Amino acid sequence: MRSYYPEIKAQRIGYIEVDQHEIYFEESGNLSGAPLLFLHGGPGSGTEEKHRRFFDPETYRIILMDQRGCGKSRPHASLENNTTWDLVKDIEELRKFLGIDKWVVFGGSWGSTLSLAYAETYPERVKGLILRGIFLSRKEELDWFFQKGASFIFPEEWEKFVSCIPENERSDLLSAYYKRLISDDRKKFAYAWSRWEAIAVRLELDRDFLENFTEDFHADAVARIEAHYFINKAFFETDNWLIENAYRIKDIPTVIIHGRYDMICPVKNAWDLFKVLANARLEIIPNAGHGASEPGILDALIRASDEFSKL
Repeated sequence: MRSYYPEIKAQRIGYIEVDQHEIYFEESGNLSGAPLLFLHGGPGSGTEEKHRRFFDPETYRIILMDQRGCGKSRPHASLENNTTWDLVKDIEELRKFLGIDKWVVFGGSWGSTLSLAYAETYPERVKGLILRGIFLSRKEELDWFFQKGASFIFPEEWEKFVSCIPENERSDLLSAYYKRLISDDRKKFAYAWSRWEAIAVRLELDRDFLENFTEDFHADAVARIEAHYFINKAFFETDNWLIENAYRIKDIPTVIIHGRYDMICPVKNAWDLFKVLANARLEIIPNAGHGASEPGILDALIRASDEFSKL
C-alpha cells in the first residue's frame, strides 16, 4: 500500500487578483517538472500542506490554489462573485500567469466537480484527470445528504443536524440552512453543518479531522460557501450538466477513484461518470468512505499520480 510522499515546503507562494478577490497559490516540488494542479474540496475548504504529498516532488511541479473565499484567499468566506464559472476563470488565469501550456488536474469531492467543469470548458489545456469521490452536484445527490438518505445511516447525528431548524422548515433543510448561513448570526449553524459533513467523511470517525473541520474559521467558509453553491445548483444550466458535456473530455486520460461506502457522494456518481467517458478507468475502493487519507483511497491516488507523471 502506497502512502504520502515525505513532507516538503512550498518554494513559491503568491496571489493573483481577480474581481474583488485575491487568490492564493503555491508551487512546490520540481519547478521544471510536469505541471499538476490540485483542486480542493468543499466548496469552501482550502489547501493543506499534506496536499503536496500526493505527488512525487522529483517529478511534478505541484500547484495548489485556494478557491475564492477559502483558506488563505481573501476576503474570507465571501460569496460575492463566487460561482463555479468564476472559479473556472480563476484556474485559467492562474495557468496563464504561471506560463503553463497543459497540466494534469487532480480533484476530490467538490474538487472533482470543479476539475470536470474546467476540463469541459478548456479540454485542450488538460493532459489528464485524477478524480476522487465524484460529486456532480445533482439534485439527487444533494437530497441524499441534506434531506433523506445519509440520515438513515447516521440517525443520531442527523437529529443533531436538524435540531437547529424549526420543524416547519425541515422539509427543505438546504433552504433553511442557507437563509441562516448568509446572516451575521451564523456561527452555530456553520458548526452544525460542518459537523454533519465531517461525521460522514470516513468509514471510521477521525476525531482530529472532526475537530479541525468544525473549527470556526474553517467551518464558516465551508458551510457558508457550500450552502451558497448548493442552493444555486452549482450554477450549472441543467441538473446533469457535467454528464451531458462529458463528450468534450472523452479523449483525456482519466482515473476515477471512489470509496464503496462513501456516505457523502454515493458511488453511483462515479459509475454514472465512468459510463460516459471512453478513456477512463474506475477504481472502486472496498472498505473506504469519502476521505482521501483512507488507506485504500490514498494508495490509489498516489499510484494514479505516479502513472500520470509520464503523460
